[in-house]
Amino acid sequence: MTNQLKLSVLAIAVAGTAIAGAAYAAPGGYGGSQQGMGALSFEELDTNGDGVVTTDEIEAMGQARFAEMDANGDGVISAEEVLAAMQDRAAERMASGVERMIERLDENDDGVLSAEELPQPDNSRMIERLDEDGDGAISAEEFEAAKDKRGKRAGKHGGGMRDGGKGHGGSYGGRG
Repeated sequence: MTNQLKLSVLAIAVAGTAIAGAAYAAPGGYGGSQQGMGALSFEELDTNGDGVVTTDEIEAMGQARFAEMDANGDGVISAEEVLAAMQDRAAERMASGVERMIERLDENDDGVLSAEELPQPDNSRMIERLDEDGDGAISAEEFEAAKDKRGKRAGKHGGGMRDGGKGHGGSYGGRG
């Protein structure tokens, strides 16, 4: 391999890493709700404010984001640094989601949720499905029969009830 070819390959690798770092560290980066440059505004990309975005600006942003992830400044990003960056991003997304949930459900605007403000599940459908004798309640026998039935389906489809399989569902009217 010639020196020029080696330099070209190195330049492409560095640019790719820089752009990947920018995409990852950007709001909604890898694993977020938006991917790549779609998460950035034009103004964020046009760092010198001249009305155009150049490869130099994108590469510089990528290098800056890479440096942010390189917590110990050794010039490489370890698995631990990537994990820490991903955990920080996940924590930010969760905190934002919790804030939005409280804003949406907090009927008296006191900044906290009371039991009355939380959505109440409709369990009548579950009772109707499992109540084989029509008495309006689920007996231990009816519950076990439902578990057995669901367990047999789980074997065919890869799911199951909470304590007996890997399936989905739960107390809010999961599929039966």
